Amino acid sequence: MITRLSVSALNHLLAQNSWAYARLMQFSGKTARFEIAPFSFAYTVLPDGSLTNSDSTHADAVCVIAPSLLPRLALHDELAHADIQSSGDAALLSEIFYLSRNLRWDAAENLSPVTGDIAAERIVQFVQNRTLGASALNLAQAAAEYFTEEQPLIAKPQQLNTFMQQVDTLRDDMARLEQRIGRLSNKD
Repeated sequence: MITRLSVSALNHLLAQNSWAYARLMQFSGKTARFEIAPFSFAYTVLPDGSLTNSDSTHADAVCVIAPSLLPRLALHDELAHADIQSSGDAALLSEIFYLSRNLRWDAAENLSPVTGDIAAERIVQFVQNRTLGASALNLAQAAAEYFTEEQPLIAKPQQLNTFMQQVDTLRDDMARLEQRIGRLSNKD
């Protein structure tokens, strides 16, 4: 259900930015998977540049996105792109990142059948000028707190540091043990 909605939303966004179809056509048949815990979405590029859901386990490109990055990405925060873990086809990944920076949703176009053109433009301007930045920041902070405190899906920095220290200690202990075993086996 969520996957079908996401592909519909992405195709709607591509239709509003028709120039993007030509850019995606060169990747026809390629599949990109997006891991946004706890969800995984895979899309295959069709010959006309639109997208379809993919059930394939093979993906030409993979992007792992922390849920806390979503609000920052929605606000086109350039630093957020650096925090996305990606692997696979470099050209496809480059195109995905280009589109994520340059596709724009025309909310007024979607509102205009309900409210009329002028009212839709005014509503969009009001939302963008008044509340979007503060709301996105509040949403990002709330999501980060939720996923670290209430529903521990994201590790806290302190937990990561403790884990890293324990791994380092274990590595050092193993090296000492290997040396000791080596000395004992050389005595024979």
